[in-house]
Amino acid sequence: MKNSTKISTAAALVAGVVALTGCTGETSSAAMENGDEKDVTIAVFNGWPEGIAASVLWESILTDEGYEVELEYADPAPVFAGLAASDYDVSMDVWLPLTHKSYIEEFGDEVEDLGAWNTEARNTIAVNADAPIDSLTELAENADLFGNRIVGIEPGAGLTMATEDRVIPGYGLEGMEFVTSSTPAMLTELKAATDAGENIAVTLAEPHWAYEVYPLKNLEDPDGALGAAESIHSYAASDFSESHPTVAGWLADFEMDLATTTSLENALFVEYEGDDYAPIVEKWISENQEYVDGLTS
Repeated sequence: MKNSTKISTAAALVAGVVALTGCTGETSSAAMENGDEKDVTIAVFNGWPEGIAASVLWESILTDEGYEVELEYADPAPVFAGLAASDYDVSMDVWLPLTHKSYIEEFGDEVEDLGAWNTEARNTIAVNADAPIDSLTELAENADLFGNRIVGIEPGAGLTMATEDRVIPGYGLEGMEFVTSSTPAMLTELKAATDAGENIAVTLAEPHWAYEVYPLKNLEDPDGALGAAESIHSYAASDFSESHPTVAGWLADFEMDLATTTSLENALFVEYEGDDYAPIVEKWISENQEYVDGLTS
């Protein structure tokens, strides 16, 4: 157990009250037998595959447990604002200490950290696997081989800010154009370049299914401009542990390593083309039943 002792105690107390009084606890949301409110809204960052994977996994798990689960997709800024306002219950893709640092500085007092479920994530500058360089220290003098461009993701992303504030000045890359738009746009350019056998440099993060689909390698970052490994946390509205003590306890103890995360991402985004994830997740769960059963035991 990580940090769920208080949460588990709260769950037991609430369940005891329900059992003694026979009260169903129907207020704004019908209560479960364990004392949790039945409705759960999970906010999912647009285009972040590890967050989508974790969210649809828990959507399936909680639905099987009897909860009414809704996934709502949005960009990080409105997700953090929504958590702070209790418009969303939980989001499962908060990268710390670097990527989402600015949002935690802004909203940290109004949201609750349920803990990290993965500690192996990292931000990178990736290039095609057969590129003639292996380190960020070599990129400036070979910029013309990459069209003098680094292709980024969303302008407000932590990875984008780290690239602008530390990577570019730290490695003398001011002469390269840093293109930012969106993660899907970056992936489109990545596919086009690798299909054509051309060099390309992109901002990317692990875990990500792109490493399974495209021939890539991460450039070494000897100065640590992109930071060390990051942790992926679940964050909740400030009242979530009170309204959903059991689910909060499960999420506080949730762990999914890089290999397991990559396995689920591959099932969802590499081996399957579509957006009806429910049957794909159900199949993956059946193949990983012991692990999944442990998440709520």
